[in-house]
Amino acid sequence: MKVRKETMAEADYTNNGTVDIKGNPADKKKTGNWKSCRFILGNECCERLAYYGMSTNLVNYLGDRLNQGNVAAANNVTNWSGTCYVTPLIGAFLADSYLGRYWTIASFVIIYIVGMTLLTLSASVTGLKPSCNKDSCYPTTGQTAACFVALYMIALGTGGIKPCVSSFGADQFDETDETEREKKSSFFNWFYLSINIGALVASSVLVWIQMNVGWGWGFGVPAVVMAVAVVFFFLGSKLYRIQKPGGSPITRIVQVIVASFRKSNVQVPADKSLLYETVEEESQIQGSRKLEHTNKFKFFDKAAVKTQDDNIKGLTSPWRLCTVTQVEELKSIIRLLPVWASGIVFSTVYSQMSTMFVLQGNTMDQHLGPHFQIPSASLSLFDTLSVIFWAPVYDRIIVPYARKFTGHERGFTQLQRMGIGLVISIVSMITAGILEVVRLNFVQKNNYYDLKYIPMSIFWQVPQYFLIGCAEVFTFIGQLEFFYDQAPDAMRSLCSALSLTTVALGNYLSTLLVTIVTKITTRGGKLGWIPDNMNRGHLDYFYWLLAILSFLNFILYLWISKWFTYKKAAGHPQRD
Repeated sequence: MKVRKETMAEADYTNNGTVDIKGNPADKKKTGNWKSCRFILGNECCERLAYYGMSTNLVNYLGDRLNQGNVAAANNVTNWSGTCYVTPLIGAFLADSYLGRYWTIASFVIIYIVGMTLLTLSASVTGLKPSCNKDSCYPTTGQTAACFVALYMIALGTGGIKPCVSSFGADQFDETDETEREKKSSFFNWFYLSINIGALVASSVLVWIQMNVGWGWGFGVPAVVMAVAVVFFFLGSKLYRIQKPGGSPITRIVQVIVASFRKSNVQVPADKSLLYETVEEESQIQGSRKLEHTNKFKFFDKAAVKTQDDNIKGLTSPWRLCTVTQVEELKSIIRLLPVWASGIVFSTVYSQMSTMFVLQGNTMDQHLGPHFQIPSASLSLFDTLSVIFWAPVYDRIIVPYARKFTGHERGFTQLQRMGIGLVISIVSMITAGILEVVRLNFVQKNNYYDLKYIPMSIFWQVPQYFLIGCAEVFTFIGQLEFFYDQAPDAMRSLCSALSLTTVALGNYLSTLLVTIVTKITTRGGKLGWIPDNMNRGHLDYFYWLLAILSFLNFILYLWISKWFTYKKAAGHPQRD
């Protein structure tokens, strides 16, 4: 009876090393699962509403209030947006190494709110906001600086939230429990759905407020919503399962590299069971399961080969001898890098929604009925509606249907899912290019070159937004799940941040392409592909360029997918 009671007691707690807010082992019945995820999803919905409420129409704010041209405004938006997806590397490092995901989110949210408040003040308080007349605005250097300081404070604040929230949500499900593991796969779909519900309100209601009521209110409401997001997050504290930080992942990676090069002349034994690993059931890395040996990148196996020189004064130095799990951590990161790189071009396509799609829509008839006018930036709500439509359809219809044919528990492997999204993104760029050809032909035929709004409905842009939304459901959600699953347990925040940097580099690549295209196409006094008067440009050529790059990227992705080897956790079935 005593043995039976101990077994029942153990069954009440998670087996993945998570603890509750007080540091005690997490009780399955009292913590985690969907009961804690509702607070995480509510927080994410509000935080994303605040973020998109500020960023969706930012290109128009920089043009109207800071008096920037199309190229300058578009580049500033993509540079700032890119930075928002690089700073997560800072937050992820702190989360995995020292603070844990919960306390990292709690700390960085303060910086976020201060930045939102300063941005609101820079758009509403006399002296901080630019002086304007009917024709133009005249910002001072100080006013422009105040705006950009606020924006980059927000970029830093979001760096502690973005890489942690999705991983923190996934931590609420115990991977060693088959029932909870299935729920975790659904969590990523609902997580991305909550993001887009917030984005829906932002791209419709908040953009309308910015264009029709004022920028002060337009930025003030997101600041208040961000405060609500904080309340949502802390309300669920007693229900959360918290993964302990495992120490610096960078140090562990460097240790493997150093130990491997120190033993570059050492022969790796044919029997891999002879490689060094701790005898305990758990890994010596806090918060991490043991990983099984894989055959790729065999050079790094040298770090786990035991030699007589490994002991210094009776102690084993991790700079000379590493465990198999530690070596496999490094291998996992290396395997992820090609998949990560293939997401950059996709993110470049995605970034067009906040720049080129908006500039294209600025030239079209924005009326919905005789009196109501929809801002061009609000068309992104169709991307959001597309995600809101496709996320549950994928989870409830496509997955069960695909499962009948593939036999895979998720319908598609994560790599297959992301590949489908890449194909859809190519179609979205072709669709945008065709619309621009039709628009320019309409301008030429009717001599509308100097007309601010041509009599062609902005709703012709809906298909390109809808296609990108569909592509997101396949690629971005697949990417979230893939980088969480294939990351070493103690590096999940860092790998989530790594996946987010594809968005950053996608924005930077967009900036680079726009800069190069503008420089080349404006030689000899020509207007170029992307002039301030879009009716005299050739934005369609830019879309064709992106479609070609996306196609080449997909071909490369097919090779990468065939090469990839999935992570194997010791004592657990391999999942892909």
